[in-house]
Amino acid sequence: MSFATDYIEQLEAIATRMAMPRVRALHLPPAGELNDDIGEFCAIELADGSIGLSYVLFDRELRQESTVADRLGIEGMDSLQLARAYASEKGLRKTVGFAAANALTRCFFDRVDYVPEPSRDSIGGLDPVAGERVGMIGFFKPLLQALTARGSRLTILELKAELAGDSEGYRVTLNPQDLADCTQALSTGTILLNDTLDAILGACRSARRMSLIGPSAGCLPDGLFQRGVTSVGGAWVMDAPAYIDALRRGESRSAFSRKFAIARDSYPGFAELLARL
Repeated sequence: MSFATDYIEQLEAIATRMAMPRVRALHLPPAGELNDDIGEFCAIELADGSIGLSYVLFDRELRQESTVADRLGIEGMDSLQLARAYASEKGLRKTVGFAAANALTRCFFDRVDYVPEPSRDSIGGLDPVAGERVGMIGFFKPLLQALTARGSRLTILELKAELAGDSEGYRVTLNPQDLADCTQALSTGTILLNDTLDAILGACRSARRMSLIGPSAGCLPDGLFQRGVTSVGGAWVMDAPAYIDALRRGESRSAFSRKFAIARDSYPGFAELLARL
């Protein structure tokens, strides 16, 4: 069983207890120039105002929102049906399905009055110490200082060969097995979409803390916790209309959302939350 299939099974269980809002719209930020390095987030909005986010690397298929929405039959669609694409499809449909699944998670959390705690930092609650080897999946420059300030040794897993090599305070590698001796690790939610989740978690098997962060990580965390993740952090949208407007304009959404963190040790668990319905 994959995380995706586990996730959809949880949503199916929720659907037996409550009505699932239908899909209102798909929202995309401005595509800008066609460039494979442009990364952003799309949003699925449900009829009750719930918002679910998913990372998307723009390509030609995603440059025309109306074309995408019309082709997928987004407006008024059964949200659970769309969410199922996360576990059964590839590419565009998988991405939009994941956003729909995350929107249903937010709807569920609101229905059972579960509000995750605010995130205390930008590195998923890691606590690196001098000499400790810490892993980072993907080269995220804004986080380098926070991870190396205490003297930890940072190993960064990257796909781009031109970034590989040693620098002061960190080393960039193309080999996932170089994460094996890291005792803490940090990744964005992108690994939930590019089919690398199990491989990354396997490579980080020695990590006492494994944090998954980013707007895409607005999913039910149970399946991740079962696989070794210790903390999940995402974006909690507080003003949905303003958030969507900023997303579509390509502007900062930080004023309309807050970062949250769900720790494995304090999370009540899906079964308890489901029982509240």
